[in-house]
Amino acid sequence: MSLGEIMRLPIVHHPAYTADIPASHRFPMLKFKGVADCLRSKGLLDGTNEFQPEPASKEDLLRAHSPSYVDQVLAADVPELIAREIGFPMTQSVGFRGRCATGGTIMTGRLALVYGMACNTAGGSHHARYEHGAGFCVFNDVAVAIRTLQAEGLIERALVIDLDVHQGDGTAQIFEHDPTVFTLSIHAQKNYPVRKVPSTFDIGLPDKTGDEAYMKELGLTLPLVLERARADIVFYNAGVDLHKDDKLGRLSLTDEGLARRDAYVISLVRRHGLPLAGVLGGGYDEDIDRLSERHTILHQTAMQYMQTREDDRVSPL
Repeated sequence: MSLGEIMRLPIVHHPAYTADIPASHRFPMLKFKGVADCLRSKGLLDGTNEFQPEPASKEDLLRAHSPSYVDQVLAADVPELIAREIGFPMTQSVGFRGRCATGGTIMTGRLALVYGMACNTAGGSHHARYEHGAGFCVFNDVAVAIRTLQAEGLIERALVIDLDVHQGDGTAQIFEHDPTVFTLSIHAQKNYPVRKVPSTFDIGLPDKTGDEAYMKELGLTLPLVLERARADIVFYNAGVDLHKDDKLGRLSLTDEGLARRDAYVISLVRRHGLPLAGVLGGGYDEDIDRLSERHTILHQTAMQYMQTREDDRVSPL
């Protein structure tokens, strides 16, 4: 497929995003297939705008992770204590899934640089640190993607806007001494992880914040961050675990609130002339169809923005 053929939002997907794990596992692995199925059913994903990534190479992974940990995952020989902290059985299937999701975020960044926006149907594994994974995150796909784009000379500086309900401790740790990457995390203060690693800028919100208070905080924060970051690209973690019905969320946002959040981030970033690469982030619901639909708010909002004339765009605040 030629890049020039893409007229709509480029969307990155790989069947291997759905790894083989026990059906009784508490992580909703089937949501990745569900997101793609939902987008296809709405006519938002087809051969004109779907890209399948290559798995991230070992060279890519080493840009953000230690050699010993990368070797352990590639060999499916992760120590039990680390596997327990990650929360997955560290099989070949799970490791390959992590490589494909990371390759997907690398591709999403490249496409965003060409088209202004692109979205992955996975990604946002922000708890994975340099030394090892954690919290259902095997590799830190956003960190690997940023370091890869920098190594390729495509960007110099990046901004991570992490609006998952959990603090982006792994991303903060990987970039804590790197002035070329600005990390913003707005999250539930009393949620995982207990020990938070300082991002460039953190906002910990109280439980049951709700749509209006959340949007007010975002509206006060994001314009200042965009000015300070002086970035060449934005990676946006659009986790939906802020939702009032999410098993792990605490901030009590509604579907409308998530849509307003995504619309505001997208419109403000694009008004600054910056490419935006969207990744899925967290979301936890036993109803896979409902959860998948919730995750597609990002893709639907981005698609709508791309198809709206500039004169007709209004602020979602």
